[in-house]
Amino acid sequence: MLSLPAWKCPEWTFNASLVNTSSPEFTEEWQKRIRELQGAIMVASCVQMLVGFSGLIGFLMRFIGPLTIAPTISLVALPLFDSAGNNAGIHWGIAAMTIFLIVLFSQYLKNVAVPVPVYGGKKKCHMSKFYLFQVFPVLLALCISWLLCFVLTVTNALPTAPTAYGHLARTDTKGDVLSQAPWFRFPYPGQWGLPTISLAGVFGIIAGVISSMVESVGDYYACARLVGAPPPPRHAVNRGIGIEGLGCLLAGAWGTGNGTTSYSENVGALGITRVGSRMVMVAAGCLLLLMGVFGKIGAAFATIPTPVIGGMFLVMFGVITAVGISNLQYVDMNSSRNLFIFGFSIYCGLAIPSWVNKNSETLQTGILQLDQVIQVLLTTGMFVGGFLGFLLDNTIPGSLEERGLLVWNQIQEESEETTKALEVYRLPCGIGTKSCTSPCTQYLPFWPRLEAGKGERGMSLFACLFQDPSGERPKGATETKL
Repeated sequence: MLSLPAWKCPEWTFNASLVNTSSPEFTEEWQKRIRELQGAIMVASCVQMLVGFSGLIGFLMRFIGPLTIAPTISLVALPLFDSAGNNAGIHWGIAAMTIFLIVLFSQYLKNVAVPVPVYGGKKKCHMSKFYLFQVFPVLLALCISWLLCFVLTVTNALPTAPTAYGHLARTDTKGDVLSQAPWFRFPYPGQWGLPTISLAGVFGIIAGVISSMVESVGDYYACARLVGAPPPPRHAVNRGIGIEGLGCLLAGAWGTGNGTTSYSENVGALGITRVGSRMVMVAAGCLLLLMGVFGKIGAAFATIPTPVIGGMFLVMFGVITAVGISNLQYVDMNSSRNLFIFGFSIYCGLAIPSWVNKNSETLQTGILQLDQVIQVLLTTGMFVGGFLGFLLDNTIPGSLEERGLLVWNQIQEESEETTKALEVYRLPCGIGTKSCTSPCTQYLPFWPRLEAGKGERGMSLFACLFQDPSGERPKGATETKL
């Protein structure tokens, strides 16, 4: 959207020192862009909700196997190596210490229990064991590194010159963010004015939505693997994509300037902390709502030094890449067919976006909207790799066992039928249970199936034991239950 002629900055804004950012003219310049972005996001979100709640994405899942999921997840993190390296390279000492602390807490000290005082239960006040390092490895590492940067800033151990190496590791480089942030501000729909719609903007955001859906499907499977949950059944995938579209609609209405999607960095956090809980996500959501209303709180987190973030990214992105590759355990990797598909998909997912970013002018078709769609799709590595994996896996001849679909589909079918899957992917607040549902909901592609778990219900228990001719059970006879 920034490449559109209408979005180019006017000449009078080129010299930032001469611009009054509080003037009505300047305010209108950025707000009209936000309004057009709002309209594009809201229209594109309707497409995403249609794809999710109609069950279309779930229908396509039957053609998606490990050779599609593996490159998609891996390419979520692999293209970000440059960003992670640049952030860490601001000060490699701080970044290395952050990495060391995360590895120390999450891998070496994960089984070390810390005694903490607990009040409640029969014993009232007593000491209990708590695996602090396993639950909070990233948070502890972040806070320690952040505190060290603050101490080094106060003592001026870090350079004060803006051009010096390590200056951005100081905690006061973003001090104006904290001072300028308001204490309280309540956002509301239409706060920048009535959203506007342009065809080019809508097509551009729709291309981003397509990439987002591909990434999200990979994220769902990655999350399930990391927390030991059953693979998400189709109704859960449909519901997830539909709810993400609803989130985009709300984000567009509120004018945040972005849509919402599953965040791949949080998948890495799950792998490090091994904490996967719906209540944790609800608590995090409430915390973010508070941070959005109380500006000083959010601004405080914005002062986290860049190398600390870079160190965290190096660990988390590595975990995401490994999770993607781990899906190949279902595939016969002695097959030259599978080696070709995975290797080619991964390499193209890295090479093509890099080339398109450097040579975008060579892809001009003369149709602005089409150029935008091509630009967005071909610069998204996970889309390129996932699409090639999907296309090649479904067109190159290969047996179901060779492609990994035999085990993959079996896991999917078990996930659809087990009570555990019904419990993990159920709707909140008892919605969808026998006491809170309607017969017509069975036709909704995003609604949990009540018959899930039928494989674990209706079983009979038979007790087989040895008896002597008199009908009495001999002493020491074993009993076998089926």
